[in-house]
Amino acid sequence: MQSIKNHLSLILALVSILFAMQTLIVTNRAMDAYEQSLKNSYSLVVVSDKKLSHKQIKRASDLIAKSEEISVDDAIKKIDSSISKKNMELLKVTLPHFYRILLVRYPSPSQIEQLKTSLARVDGVKKIEDFKATHDITFKLLMLFKTVVTIFSFVVFIVTSLLIAKELRIWQYKHNERMNIMGLFGAPKWLSSAVLFRLAIIDAFLSTIIIFIVFSYIANSHWLLGKLESIGIDIVVFDMLRDFPMLFGAAFGLAILLAVAVVFGHKEEV
Repeated sequence: MQSIKNHLSLILALVSILFAMQTLIVTNRAMDAYEQSLKNSYSLVVVSDKKLSHKQIKRASDLIAKSEEISVDDAIKKIDSSISKKNMELLKVTLPHFYRILLVRYPSPSQIEQLKTSLARVDGVKKIEDFKATHDITFKLLMLFKTVVTIFSFVVFIVTSLLIAKELRIWQYKHNERMNIMGLFGAPKWLSSAVLFRLAIIDAFLSTIIIFIVFSYIANSHWLLGKLESIGIDIVVFDMLRDFPMLFGAAFGLAILLAVAVVFGHKEEV
């Protein structure tokens, strides 16, 4: 029972830390995926009197990823089906050219203004539609979300530091007596502290396994899958090949750090 208690205190501390870490990882993945989704769905429309090549448009800004001409044929047909073919062709000639501009990333309002200024200098461009109102609201919400994540990361760092400090005091209290007894029998320091390092390695592995089980369950949750689908993103909640080694490394490092601090902070009683 005492052995289980010794394991449980460190495992609970490590699980709390690893859970917060993995939550941050998943949140950042969701945020990156959502930003990518916004980038793919956002575009500007350029109206030009002249036919423009992609090279001409691309030259305006490095922010431009792709440009494509918008066909006006369907729009013309919807105007009036009774228009003669000759008048239809004449209308096509008199209409300006429309281009959809796709970007390499989701831009800030200031970047859009700079882009509009650059595009306006392109010969033939008469008008640029940037859908500013919708974009600005979405961008502000994205920045707010990023700010919340940053604050949460800072809080996690503070809580993690407090948990480590508390666990250090618990370990020093629990293992001081045993190390003193072994020291009285002439056991070298490495032998008297070997159980600490063994405990640290086992608990680090068990903590990572627990987090893997928890997030594997969350990844298959219908509630989470529904929420992600509703905003049009698809992410990996727990990547076994990347997340497991990283979390185990963090847990292992923290546990070994605690063990080393206890060993070097121990003073043998004379």
